[in-house]
Amino acid sequence: MAELTLFDQQRDRLWGIAYRITGSVADADDAVQEAWLRWQGLPDGEAEDPRAYLTTVISRICYDQLGSARSRREAYVGPWLPEPVISADDPEDRVTLDESVGMAMLTVLERLTPAERTAFILHDLFAVPFPEIAEVVGRTPDSVRQLASRARRRVRAEAPRRTVDRGEHRRAVDAFLRAITDGDFDGLLEILDPDVVWRSDGGGKVAAARLPVLGNEKVARFAQRLVRGFDPATMQALVREVNGAPGVVFADPVGAQGAVFAFTVHGGRITEIDAVINPDKLRHLDLGRAGA
Repeated sequence: MAELTLFDQQRDRLWGIAYRITGSVADADDAVQEAWLRWQGLPDGEAEDPRAYLTTVISRICYDQLGSARSRREAYVGPWLPEPVISADDPEDRVTLDESVGMAMLTVLERLTPAERTAFILHDLFAVPFPEIAEVVGRTPDSVRQLASRARRRVRAEAPRRTVDRGEHRRAVDAFLRAITDGDFDGLLEILDPDVVWRSDGGGKVAAARLPVLGNEKVARFAQRLVRGFDPATMQALVREVNGAPGVVFADPVGAQGAVFAFTVHGGRITEIDAVINPDKLRHLDLGRAGA
């Protein structure tokens, strides 16, 4: 049996790879569990380089998952957004945002082929050599190099402009939260970019816009309408770390309702809002303890 402590040392890294490839907390959890089972059954000394071996295993699992998920996502009702990752941590010494796991970045990655996405994530984000990636996607190293290059160009072209300053981002989120909880329509218009884009993922389970909403007035109305669906007596609206940047969690512990907002900020204004309200994508969050 392979040394289990070696796996535990790699667990967080493996989960990070899995989440970026799949965009799903549940799929990432399943992939790590499957990788652990395979590692557990490996004879001692079989893997000369445990880190490389486990990276290949988790990537192959997720690459297969991503291929089978594409057909489901094509039939998905409305925009498909990643399952949000929430944290209450906001270290004072963290001054920039984690773009690699941001909702805007993951949304762009959804437009890549599974092979392009896997090659880009492994090489550009985790510094995995091309020969090792070739084993994952079943291509030659030169082909993988081209896949990563195409993906990189597309990401650079399609990723939205955004601030890397955490303070600027947080100020915009705070202003949005104040305006939305106070019912201040003019305040919303002020903090929303005139060309702001709103995407809401209800998955056909709850009411949501099935196409992106454009423009600050329309987005402000959609946001207010969504928040009015919560009971003001029990609703909690809190700034939390959402996929590596300050975002907002709306939670009703009594009604078990929830919504998670992720933001893109540029020039002091909000340019994109990704609202996850599909209850299936919020099951991994303890909304009853959102204020804890």
